[in-house]
Amino acid sequence: MVVNLRAKKRLVSRVVGVGLDRIKFDTERSDDIADAITRENIRSLITAGTITIKPAKGTSRGRSKFKKSQKSKRGATTGSKKGRKGARVGKKEVYVKRIRSLRYRLKVAKDRKDITNPEFWELYRKVGGNTVKDTAHLRGLITEIKARRKD
Repeated sequence: MVVNLRAKKRLVSRVVGVGLDRIKFDTERSDDIADAITRENIRSLITAGTITIKPAKGTSRGRSKFKKSQKSKRGATTGSKKGRKGARVGKKEVYVKRIRSLRYRLKVAKDRKDITNPEFWELYRKVGGNTVKDTAHLRGLITEIKARRKD
């Protein structure tokens, strides 16, 4: 006798909390499954092994792992690089990184009381206006300000 077990599958899905594709019925015990009408009946059939839940399928990482290993084998040394420097790291990224580090250094200097608030803003504007090249240059400017203050 052929029994339509679609409704039972939905019930099992709600009881266990998994999708319909993960539920597998034992075809030889389909009459027992058809008779099961309560959640308790369903649970007993699961413990008996008549209804089984397939393990969840994940996303395979095999291809990506292989690709990563291939990439690490290829040399990225100076002779192997193609394209100018700006093609690998954009101008904007470089600028943002530099400005953030300089502004952080300024903040630290102000917190340490190396520079006063007006001096901080003077240097802040210089940093924003691209006058300060790097942290070493900024350090030099701060020492200049300190020396000027002592005179």
